[in-house]
Amino acid sequence: MILKRNSAREMSARPCSRDRSFLAHVFGICRNPTFYHLFLVIAVAAAVLLVAGADTSFCADNKMTVKLPEDPTKAYITLGILGVSAILFFTEAIPMPITAMLVPIALCMTKVISSKVAFSFFGDPTVVLFMAMFILGEGTFVTGFADKIGETAMRLSHGNKLKLLFFSMLAVGGLSGVLSNTGTTAVAVPMILAMCIASKIPSSQMLMPVAFASSLGGTLTLVGTPPNGIINSMLAQNGLEPFGFFEFALIGIPLFVAGMLYFMLIGYRLLPKAKPGAEFLSQPKEARRTNKMWLSILIFAFVVVMMVTKLMPLTPAAMLGACLMVMTRCMTMREAFRSVDWTTIFLFAGMLSMSAAMSSSGAAAIVAHAVVSHVSDPWMLMLVCCALTAVVTNFMSNTATAALMAPLAMPIALATGISPLPIVMGIAISASACFLTPIATPPNTIVLGPGRYKFSDYAKCGWPLQLIALLISWLVIPMIWPFRSRDGERSVALPGRFTALKILNSEKEKGGAHAR
Repeated sequence: MILKRNSAREMSARPCSRDRSFLAHVFGICRNPTFYHLFLVIAVAAAVLLVAGADTSFCADNKMTVKLPEDPTKAYITLGILGVSAILFFTEAIPMPITAMLVPIALCMTKVISSKVAFSFFGDPTVVLFMAMFILGEGTFVTGFADKIGETAMRLSHGNKLKLLFFSMLAVGGLSGVLSNTGTTAVAVPMILAMCIASKIPSSQMLMPVAFASSLGGTLTLVGTPPNGIINSMLAQNGLEPFGFFEFALIGIPLFVAGMLYFMLIGYRLLPKAKPGAEFLSQPKEARRTNKMWLSILIFAFVVVMMVTKLMPLTPAAMLGACLMVMTRCMTMREAFRSVDWTTIFLFAGMLSMSAAMSSSGAAAIVAHAVVSHVSDPWMLMLVCCALTAVVTNFMSNTATAALMAPLAMPIALATGISPLPIVMGIAISASACFLTPIATPPNTIVLGPGRYKFSDYAKCGWPLQLIALLISWLVIPMIWPFRSRDGERSVALPGRFTALKILNSEKEKGGAHAR
C-alpha cells in the first residue's frame, strides 16, 4: 500500500505536458519567491505614487458619510494585531489554528472588543455549517456514493486533469450565480475529492480553483453574492436606479471567463503539488458501507433541495443532514467527529473576531477614508476604490467591505458630477473577487483542509487572478457604465443637493470650453 501511494503521488506530481516552451519558462519565473517580493514592492510604490499624484482639490469640500472613530486608539491597535497575524499566517512560524486563536485573545486583552463578542463566533451559523458539511461529505465517502461520482467523472473526462478542472469550475461557478457560494462549494467538495481519488489527481490542484470559481460565479447575478444586493440597496436609498437582476453579468461573464482561462493556461501551474485526495479519507475504499449508499444519496439530495428551494436556511438543512447520516447508521459518531477539519473551524471562527474588530473600532473606515478622500479624478477614484476594496475584503467579510466602501465613495462621485454606477459596481465586484487568503470568503476556507493548503498557497496562486480581476474591473466597467452619461444610455438622476452640484460643475466645464 505504501508503494502504491508513493507511486500515485509521483504520477500526480508530473506535469501534464513535457513541453518546456518559452511560456513555461516564464511561468517558472513567476513561481520564484523573488518575483513575489519584487511584485509587492512595485505594487506598493505604484499605489503611493497614484495617491500622491492624485488631485486633492476636492478633499476640503467633500463630506464623508462614513463615521470615523472619535478615539482612533482601538483602531490602530486592531491594525497592529492584523499586521502581526498576517505575518504569522504567511510565515507559519506557529500553526495557523494557534494564530487564529491568539487573535481574539489579543483583541480581548487590549479591550478592543469584549470576550463575549470575540469568542461568540465559534457558534456562528457559518462555522456550524462548515462542521455539518464536513460530516455530510464524509458520509458520502463511507457509503461509496462519492466514489461513484468520481468514477463517472473520470470516464467522461478520460482522466484528463484540465477537462476535470474545466467542468468542475464551470459547474460550481454557474450554480453560484443563483445559489449560495458557501452552500455550493460545501456540496461540491466531496464530489471533487472523489474525482481526484478516481483520477489520482492531488486534491490541491482542484479545490482552490473551484473555490475561486464560486466567488467569480457569484458576480453573475444580483443574488449571486451579498455585495451585489448591498450595492443595489444603497443605490435605491440614494434615489438612484438599481442594477437589474442579470445586469451584473455584463462584467461578471468576462471575469468568470478570464478566471477559467487563467487556470487553464497559467493557474494550474502555480497550484501546490500536495498529497492525493485519497489521503483526506478516514477509511480505505474496501471498507465502504455500500448497503447504505441509497440512504446517503437521499439525505444528500434532501440537503441540496432544501438549500436550492430555500425551504430551510443553509445551516439547519446541513445540520439536519449530518444528524440523519448518523441516525441512519451511514456513519458512526466517531467517524462524524473525526471528519471535522478543526484547522478550518478555528481559523474561520478566530478571524471572524478580527472582522468584527475592524468594523467596530473604525480601523477599516480610517484606512478607507485616508485613501479614498484624497482622490477625485474619475479613473483614479475607480482604481483606488477597486484596489482598496480588493485588499480589505481579503481580511474582512465581503459584505461588510461593500457596506463600508460604497457609502464612502458614492458621495465623492455624486459631488464631482460623475455617475456613481461604475464606482459602486467596481466595489461590488472587487468585494467578491477575493483570492489572497483562506479567510477572505467561506469557499476559500472550506477547501483549506481538504486541499491541505498553506496560507501562502492562496497568495501564490491568487495574486495573478486578483490583479486580472482588478484590471478588468477598472478598464471594462466604465465602458459599460460610463462616468458621464451619453445620448441613448441610462442616465443617472442625482438626488437632492447633488443636482445643484452637477449643474454647477457642468457650467464650469462650459465656461472653460469658451475660454479655450
